[in-house]
Amino acid sequence: MRKLLTATLISLVTAFPAMAQQWPSKPVTLIVPFPAGGGTDVFARPLSAQLSKQLGRQFIIDNKGGAGGTLGASIAAKAPADGYTFLIGALHHAIAPSFYNKLDYDIERDLVPLTVIANPPQVIVVNPDKLKVANLQEMIALVKRSPGKFNYGSAGNGTSHHLAGELFKQQTKTFIIHIPYRGAGPALQDLIAGQVEIMFDGLGSSAQHIKGGRIHALAVASTKRAPGFAEIPTAAEAGLPGYEVSTWYGIWGVKGTPKEVLDRAHGEALKALQTPELREVWASNGSETITMGQDQFAAFLKSEIARWAKVTRESGATLD
Repeated sequence: MRKLLTATLISLVTAFPAMAQQWPSKPVTLIVPFPAGGGTDVFARPLSAQLSKQLGRQFIIDNKGGAGGTLGASIAAKAPADGYTFLIGALHHAIAPSFYNKLDYDIERDLVPLTVIANPPQVIVVNPDKLKVANLQEMIALVKRSPGKFNYGSAGNGTSHHLAGELFKQQTKTFIIHIPYRGAGPALQDLIAGQVEIMFDGLGSSAQHIKGGRIHALAVASTKRAPGFAEIPTAAEAGLPGYEVSTWYGIWGVKGTPKEVLDRAHGEALKALQTPELREVWASNGSETITMGQDQFAAFLKSEIARWAKVTRESGATLD
């Protein structure tokens, strides 16, 4: 029996490096927990294309929108731990633990953080036909004069868009009505159509609409101007100091996936992010290129969960 157990252990130890080298031997699913057209999608699709090119297997985007991104995260957390399902999520998943009382997964226990892939700032955008304002101070003055008259759309309850709006209301002492959607894509379409007037969006999903003139950007919620968008002032420059929200995006593996496979997936993701093609796409969507280790992401995620728990309590944000 001892000889059998020893032989089994040896075979497992030698099998893991081989498994990492052979991975992937079939298509890999990347669950994006929001509808197509949102910020997560903007970065996930170019990354999936580059990974497909690097590894010779298809990396397939599977959009699973709903419940502020928690539906897709739940599906990913319950997927087989075989290296063929990953989650591409966002800051929203650090907010969810303090916002939703009964999540059926734990972002730290059931999923393994690999790396942050992008970090575009939030941007305050308006429909130029519905809010004829030239700058942020004019917008603040307008909504102050008419409390409750204007609406802001978000990617859903408990998302960074939602809490960025609540922070804005706190800091400016204004009242605008929150309209939650099933993702940033649908919310943006209604912003462009004039169904809502304002949005606190991740710059990645708003970028092309800003460039096309369909929406008007008033400020980015960061300490410095965003790459590729030097014309948009920071919130501090626009007269709202201390208003800072970055919508970062990251990739997670399923808990229990062999470490060698997760290590290779992490390495391939970092390699993809350094390619000229992705660097160009990232800059055009207002993000820096990220290089982050797995332990770094785990520590960052823990700090973000704590940070947003405090923001949620102080904002009084609730499910609408």
